Amino acid sequence: MSGDRPSPLVIERILRDRQGIWQQIVAERDLNALTGRMLASSAIALACYGAVLGAFHSPLMALTSALKLPLLFLVTLAICLPTLYLFNLVFGARLSVRQSLALVMVAITVTSMLAVAFAPISLFFLITAPDYGFFKLLNVAILTLSALVGLRFLTGGMQVLNDHGLLAPEAAQTQAPAQAVPAAVPAGAVPAADQVAEPVAVPAGAPAAGSAGTVPNGATPEAGSPAAQAPAQVPAQAPAQWGGQPTASSFPPGMLPPGYPQPHRPWANPPVRRGEPAQRPASMTLLYIWILLFGFVGTQLAWTLRPFFGDPGQDFAFFRSIDGNFYAEILRTIANL
Repeated sequence: MSGDRPSPLVIERILRDRQGIWQQIVAERDLNALTGRMLASSAIALACYGAVLGAFHSPLMALTSALKLPLLFLVTLAICLPTLYLFNLVFGARLSVRQSLALVMVAITVTSMLAVAFAPISLFFLITAPDYGFFKLLNVAILTLSALVGLRFLTGGMQVLNDHGLLAPEAAQTQAPAQAVPAAVPAGAVPAADQVAEPVAVPAGAPAAGSAGTVPNGATPEAGSPAAQAPAQVPAQAPAQWGGQPTASSFPPGMLPPGYPQPHRPWANPPVRRGEPAQRPASMTLLYIWILLFGFVGTQLAWTLRPFFGDPGQDFAFFRSIDGNFYAEILRTIANL
């Protein structure tokens, strides 16, 4: 795609042209505009989905959840982004703050857009099966699935940055010369054995191919011509294993005519090792640790900012008292079902 879409449709560009998004982040081109569009799209999508969550209790709870759900993701990002940036700096990565922010915003944008795509399903069960426990577990599962897909985009983007040497620049610089193959063989050097043509049988006593004593098309040189006067560069005694043709060791260094087998010199052309699996940089390993940290911080902050659904047996409240934790509440809800 040639240009960015308007902010409500930035998700379309992310899904259709993800390689273009990664290349834009690598080049740090217009990252402020791209990040602003993703931020606006995510906030709108999360507000819409939050309104669906709070609609189970009352219109006032729907408005409250529409404000708190975008706040949940953005505050979690603000808490965890410095850790991701410093992790990369400690292990030699060259990511800037804008690149790190843009990468995480891609994941949040995908998560929020996928969640709002599930909003009609959530509304359907809200109307047809208004059970508080089931509705809460259904939407937790929707948010978890959406977050997993968004984090998949995050790891994919980090892998692209790793391929461009932004996560492990030292490994990228040392790996490039090892895979380089020389384009030409210098004059006087002996080429590798697999780069030489098959030997051609030469009758005994005949001059070597390509030597000064040969004439094209088998014609006989005239007397006094340079071809007749020039001696053939062939040793007087040729070993018999080639049918009278001399071997490569019979010639002086650098005087091998074309078509003769070359001596095996393994030290001259060391084998090039290809296809060896590259080691995963430490930044990629720490990325998975950071994802776990992001999940724990997000769930604890969600528990702090609750209610989002609103228990129909309780009155409206902007916040609840902090007791227990998110995981114990999920297990208790499953047990009640």
